Amino acid sequence: MDDACEDRILRLEETVAHQARVIEELSDQLAEQWKVVEQARTKLDRLTERFLTLEEQSVDAPAITRPPHY
Repeated sequence: MDDACEDRILRLEETVAHQARVIEELSDQLAEQWKVVEQARTKLDRLTERFLTLEEQSVDAPAITRPPHY
């Protein structure tokens, strides 16, 4: 092989190695973000449950009426 082909192959190998590293980093970041999304979803579910519980309790509360001295 001549030097031009060897240089070209070397550049291609470097590019592939760089891209493989970037893909691995992006994969790791995606996995981290997925954890964050799952945590947020869990918190939202808990808050929704609490809100619905509080809403049900407020429906059962007696109506606010004016005191007799008005």
